[in-house]
Amino acid sequence: MSSILTNNGAMVALQTLKSINSDLSKTQSVISTGKDIASAKDNSAIWAISKVMESDVAGFNGISDSLSLGESTVAVARQASETVTDLLTKMKDKIVASQEANVDRAKIQTDIEALRDQVNSVVGAAQFNGLNLLSNSATTAGSGTVNVLSSLDRSGTGVTATDIAVGKNDLTTKARAVTGGTVAVSTAATTLNATQTQTLAVNRTGTAGGQVYSIGLTGTDADSSKFTAANYTTGTTAADAQKIMYIARDGDTAGDIAKGLAQSFAIYAAKNNLDTKVVNVTASGNSLSVTSTVTDATDTVAARIDTLTTPTSVTIGGGLEELNNFNVTTESGANAALTSIEYMIQTAVDAAAAFGSVEGRIETQAKFVSNLTDALKTGIGTLVDANMEEASAKLQALQVQQQLGIQSLSIANQAPQSILSLFR
Repeated sequence: MSSILTNNGAMVALQTLKSINSDLSKTQSVISTGKDIASAKDNSAIWAISKVMESDVAGFNGISDSLSLGESTVAVARQASETVTDLLTKMKDKIVASQEANVDRAKIQTDIEALRDQVNSVVGAAQFNGLNLLSNSATTAGSGTVNVLSSLDRSGTGVTATDIAVGKNDLTTKARAVTGGTVAVSTAATTLNATQTQTLAVNRTGTAGGQVYSIGLTGTDADSSKFTAANYTTGTTAADAQKIMYIARDGDTAGDIAKGLAQSFAIYAAKNNLDTKVVNVTASGNSLSVTSTVTDATDTVAARIDTLTTPTSVTIGGGLEELNNFNVTTESGANAALTSIEYMIQTAVDAAAAFGSVEGRIETQAKFVSNLTDALKTGIGTLVDANMEEASAKLQALQVQQQLGIQSLSIANQAPQSILSLFR
């Protein structure tokens, strides 16, 4: 049945043309934006995933900047530590030369002081953007560690940040100072009354810097045959506690404190011409190993670890503080300086090694973050980017379909005119 009121053919042609025009508009949008999924209405699930991944990419770009800054800061500290090591090695050469009796020790002392001043200059300049990793004398908890943002870890419960901790290493020559305080026995004394070895455990008090630890000695010799007891007795006052002393820095472990006390004892023994066969103190993990090879049943040397409580003020000294006390103009001073310089060199070497290790880790993490960012970008592209070859072919097809649709609609619109022939 034909009707001049309802043109079914035209309606079908019109709906087809509308569908073609809609697809054509979408294809043109894909081509112009380059994205198959440009908004949430295109595919809400994929769009949401891509947006989360894009936020992660933005975060990792920020992490790359943080790692670059951290790597530069650590690199400066490492290079400065290596330079200080070289300067200390040169200083050791001077100290070794001063061991001879027929040298001009005054001139050697002048050279040593010049090298010490150069060490101070290097350490003072070893800062990047105002941060100096070669100075760690603050007593505030957390001041001895710098955290470098290294990653963002996403899980079902959210996103957490991961840091690379960079510990400071003090290579300054700042002098330590303690005012007042009360001596408290931290570890019960161990007594050597024959050839033997005893152990003193180091107990770390708190976590912040500023706690004062000390080695106390008490010597007796009933027959005065082995040693002079007074030389191996340090006393029990607050001033006495500072003779063999180590002030903990923020970030120090019990092992660090043991190492510092052992170093302080070695320097004290060298300065006071103590015979380490009578008593010697070395670090062993978190403990001190106290040994004697000459005491017998009539002799005793007791060693203990003390802490200084309630001091009115505490100033943490620099890791190379002892450089200020070098004086090779005398034979005893030259001998003491030779003992001390070995510890100073080892301190600088340990600092350079620690910074080098952290620098390598940061560099590795930076490369990983860069590769991860590229992988995320590739993944996002796989999800939302348009296949341009496919879009081009589809555009050509839709343009042809559009032309055919217009032709079909034109034919359908002309169909009712054939009814006029029935009325001629």
